Amino acid sequence: MKNENSTEVTEFILAGLTQSQNIQLLVFALVLIFYLIILPGNFLIILTIRSDPGLTAPLYFFLGNLAFLDASYSFIVAPRMLVDFLSDKKVISYRGCITQLFFLHFLGGGEGLLLVVMAFDRYIAICRPLHYSTVMNPRTCYALLLALWLGGFVHSIIQVALILRLPFCGPNRLDNFFCDVPQVIKLACMDTFMVELLMVFNSGLMTLLCFLGLLASYAVILCRVHGSSSEGKSKAVSTCTTHIIVIFLMFGPGIFIYTRPFRAFPADKVVSLFHTVIFPLLNPVIYTLRNQEVKASVKRLFSQRLAC
Repeated sequence: MKNENSTEVTEFILAGLTQSQNIQLLVFALVLIFYLIILPGNFLIILTIRSDPGLTAPLYFFLGNLAFLDASYSFIVAPRMLVDFLSDKKVISYRGCITQLFFLHFLGGGEGLLLVVMAFDRYIAICRPLHYSTVMNPRTCYALLLALWLGGFVHSIIQVALILRLPFCGPNRLDNFFCDVPQVIKLACMDTFMVELLMVFNSGLMTLLCFLGLLASYAVILCRVHGSSSEGKSKAVSTCTTHIIVIFLMFGPGIFIYTRPFRAFPADKVVSLFHTVIFPLLNPVIYTLRNQEVKASVKRLFSQRLAC
């Protein structure tokens, strides 16, 4: 007699983004163009921040890490999705699915915590400027970076541990274009109500609390900035506004996907596409376009390369 908890499914069939061949080709072309244009931009941001001695402030240190996290995050789903668009049979192995799920939540959780760290950095810079250099010293920055990577790992390993305990012995068709918790759980050969609650608590509640906490912190910062008369007021408002835009792009889809019972909605795949492919590549670019120092540094870097 076989062990009831043994996993018999060795691969999952991905339903894909859509069944329409024309729409698949259109999305393939748009995502590929977007990917080839924006992804190098993220690496350019990293190169610019690392090569310019004028961009050594903690804000730019964390911005470089955001660009790295987002670029890495985009590699988890987008390349395979583009290949699957051209394939008749979209299959991913059980181990491949678990690996994809792990890195998706590892990097996603780390990025969410990084946005919290960046909010803390802006709070100290604007509300406690005299203590900024003391509090946000290089040692603190590296400690915060280590903490957010560790937090992302713990968040992800909990997800994977719960998935690995589930038996998969029947249907193996995932109604998505990549492996994620809601779709994988639905295929388990057992009552998954308690597991879904744990997943909602681990992913959904964490996402929602971070989102509300970040909005509250930036509300405090903007109130403090509004009441001041310093010369850097417009710059502080611009920086905080940029952070808030990225917060909505990062946490909005996550809240939609993970803070409700795992039921399928028509918009799920579209939201997942933006959450896993489009927004991660856009976030650092949005920061850069609204930051005069980084834009000026990018121009100088281009001028130096052209001069050579």
